[in-house]
Amino acid sequence: MKTVPQGATRQLQSLAGGPVKRLLARWAGYIDPINRRAPELEGLSDYDLRKESLSLRYRARSGEPLSRLLVEAFALVREAGRRKRDMRHFEVQLLGGIAAHHGSIIEMQTGEGKTLTATLPMYLAALEGKGAHLATVNDYLAARDAELMGPVYQALGMSVGVIQSQMPQPARQEAYACDVTYGTANEMGFDFLRDRLLKRRISEGARDLFGEMLTGSVAQGEKPVQRDLHFMLVDEADSILIDEARTPLIISAAPGADEQIAAEAYQWAAAEAAGFEEDEHYGYDHKEKRVDLTLAGRRRVRALTKPDALDHIPLLEIYEYAERAIKVRREMILNRHYIVRDGEIVIVDEFTGRLAEGRKWRAGIHQAIEAQEGVEITFATNQAARITIQDLFLRYRRLAGMTGTASTSAPELRKIYKVHCLPIPTNRPPIRKQWPTLIFGTAQAKWRAIVEEILEVNRDGRPVLVGTRSIDKSETLSALLGEAGVEHTVLNARHVAKEAEIVSAAGQLGRVTVATNMAGRGTDIKLGDGVHDLGGLHVVCTELHESRRIDRQLIGRCGRQGDPGSYRQFLALDDEILLQGFGPKRSERLAARGKSAGDARLTGLEAMFTRAQQKVERRQFRERKVLLYHEKERQKMQRQMSQDPYLDTAG
Repeated sequence: MKTVPQGATRQLQSLAGGPVKRLLARWAGYIDPINRRAPELEGLSDYDLRKESLSLRYRARSGEPLSRLLVEAFALVREAGRRKRDMRHFEVQLLGGIAAHHGSIIEMQTGEGKTLTATLPMYLAALEGKGAHLATVNDYLAARDAELMGPVYQALGMSVGVIQSQMPQPARQEAYACDVTYGTANEMGFDFLRDRLLKRRISEGARDLFGEMLTGSVAQGEKPVQRDLHFMLVDEADSILIDEARTPLIISAAPGADEQIAAEAYQWAAAEAAGFEEDEHYGYDHKEKRVDLTLAGRRRVRALTKPDALDHIPLLEIYEYAERAIKVRREMILNRHYIVRDGEIVIVDEFTGRLAEGRKWRAGIHQAIEAQEGVEITFATNQAARITIQDLFLRYRRLAGMTGTASTSAPELRKIYKVHCLPIPTNRPPIRKQWPTLIFGTAQAKWRAIVEEILEVNRDGRPVLVGTRSIDKSETLSALLGEAGVEHTVLNARHVAKEAEIVSAAGQLGRVTVATNMAGRGTDIKLGDGVHDLGGLHVVCTELHESRRIDRQLIGRCGRQGDPGSYRQFLALDDEILLQGFGPKRSERLAARGKSAGDARLTGLEAMFTRAQQKVERRQFRERKVLLYHEKERQKMQRQMSQDPYLDTAG
């Protein structure tokens, strides 16, 4: 069983400096009292331990402040973890739990035990009997964490529920009625919207005598599944609160007759898009990512043969269908931005590499992609209800979060969600090594060098994890490794449960694993026998992502809990980040310079890549701020008109 490092409390209390360290130092004062409770609790029977918990619950429900119960509550959870899971919270985990209780986003490095840490603030919040929710990124992690930590809560008399997609309403109601509920942000958001629609249906029926007679069975048989939103702890907080917050959750109303006409327009535009030439038929704004037909392009649209259904659409709208189809053909790449699964388009989140289940692009982009891929065209234009992730979480009375990489987004999280980001010290000092960055002229030269490095590092059996930015690039590297005779596994976030199992074995002797940046995230990579002596896991970063957070998340897969490990960043002058950061003209000049360099390594250019990444981060932050501003203004206007901003949204 793990033991607590001696003197850790004094180290934590000696923290000094800025406001963050002063907060941590103040909260570290709780740790000695929690430690002193341990011998007494260890002597209690399971029955008496539960009685102690019931006593705390009574005090919390009688109005005693939770902060006054913190020491006793955390000591109980720590003892329950020791008994039921053979896991005793480290002092740094106690500190993380204290910070989360006080409404912070806590940054804990990979492998530091966020799943166990979460039990502390969740139990304390649940004592009030109003429900405590934990949102994570997929169904697998929600079910896994609820099952893993369930015995800890149950030992203290707490019930645990888990929300899964495709779960029937009665089961959802039961899960939300539990003291502690695990689920995904998406499912909780959609449940909020469905409840809102149900409440409106019931209230409208109650206002009308005949409506009450007709819908009485609905009001009695169907009830909202959620209680009031009380406490939310967000796992992988940066991913959910920032990356996934860009796309609203939408429940669509049934399509009308106009949708059939629109479907034919999308299909016609998709079929004709390839015939339009840049500069001749349309101009492309790289910064705004906008397509505008030229006069010649508009003439071409008018001259093309069209289905009869388009006679009902104004010419200006037909131009827009053509522009949308050209934009999708240029920008949206299969197996990078989306995949086709069971006849549906499923978005791949560019930041996380995960499948964004239940989400759709707006402004007709999703329908244009469906037409391009030849699948059934669906419509979200008639919205029954919508909510953004920001809105959902800001409705909770108390909000906290956990992640491995929050510090780079601290200003944004503080501005939008009014939460502090606090880095929690590691339990053991990290000894991860950074190898010098290698820069090449072309992607081909870079991929060849990556294969050579994998062969070299893996020769003695040292495991290697390679992170790629998209599914198509992971498949490109896989083909090169196959040609080189390297046995390897490819993960790309399509099968979450299976991938978590494979990622957990990525630290075993001789393993080579190629993964999109977030495949298997949330699963610890533990080193196999003999790997520690070989230098631990080696991580290969194949290019910079749009955010430093994603790069840090990948690097954090090695060197967990004081294990040895190393990583190296590979870059090329035709990497996407240069196009996104500097625009087409400069990126084309850099790519041409790269071609002339051949396979030679380049030096002195690393800062340029960092500048490009920072420009992309700043631009996306501005875009998110603008979206949030417009969303707030829309809601304000609708409230002034006595409308429900979640249900009365124009499509």
